[in-house]
Amino acid sequence: MKSPIRGIHHVTAIASDPQRNLDFYTRVLGVRFVKRTVNFDDPGTYHFYFGDKTGAPGTILTFFPWLGAFPGKQGTGMASATAYACAPGSLDFWMMRLGERAIDFDGPGERLGEQVIAFRDPDGLGVEIVASESAEQAGTQVWEGSSIAPEHALRSFHGVTLCVAGYERTAKLLTETFGYEDAGGERERFRFRSSAGATAAVVDLRCQPDQMMRGRLGSGAVHHVAFRAKNAAEQLEWREEIVSLGFNVTPVLDRQVFHVDLFPGAGRRAVRDCDRRAGLPGGRADRQAG
Repeated sequence: MKSPIRGIHHVTAIASDPQRNLDFYTRVLGVRFVKRTVNFDDPGTYHFYFGDKTGAPGTILTFFPWLGAFPGKQGTGMASATAYACAPGSLDFWMMRLGERAIDFDGPGERLGEQVIAFRDPDGLGVEIVASESAEQAGTQVWEGSSIAPEHALRSFHGVTLCVAGYERTAKLLTETFGYEDAGGERERFRFRSSAGATAAVVDLRCQPDQMMRGRLGSGAVHHVAFRAKNAAEQLEWREEIVSLGFNVTPVLDRQVFHVDLFPGAGRRAVRDCDRRAGLPGGRADRQAG
């Protein structure tokens, strides 16, 4: 029998400038540049991976940085915010850090019993930092090369906010199929939490049927949110069950996403080609940034 979904595995978004994207997440937020590959669907561009020291599930934010990509449009049918968890006493540090870099932020404000600040990355992607006990329970490993002191480091995702015109069908999928639990709500926000783990366990549904048009993909928008499965066999079981519910589900795609070995020669050449076009220094496909 399948276990309940244990939380978010990774979030993938779209950026427009590779170097600007790299600098913001490593130098401002202090997360590790875990891996650089090419986009398997478009080998002419990169796929960047940012996370904790080991690239653990629940910490990975990845990007397709398409040079000159048109801006996305926020709206229903999209993830409107990706939230990191920090230790409960670290929000003052983060507000000072963002302020020193002239990065506008909202908050701190209370949301469902937790303090939150919200801001946008250089492409307009919605990012939040939540002061949460889950940060200390995550069991993730802080990257020693970060400019952020370990006690203030972003440990893992807290969760994501999905903007929906009507929340009932998504809520039913989360609770009756994924095994998430109703964790309360306020105003237009409804929270669901994985019953099987503390890391990256939260999905908030923000219901705004009369206020927002349907979103459009582009830079600053989330491409997809990936949930965790225990292994490949369980992933296939999940696919069969979701298909049986009438959802449109892709085949299982082997992206070699978290392999740490080098690409074969063709993959290395593609990464070097991306380096040249983006003006980044060339090198090994598995280079890690400091």
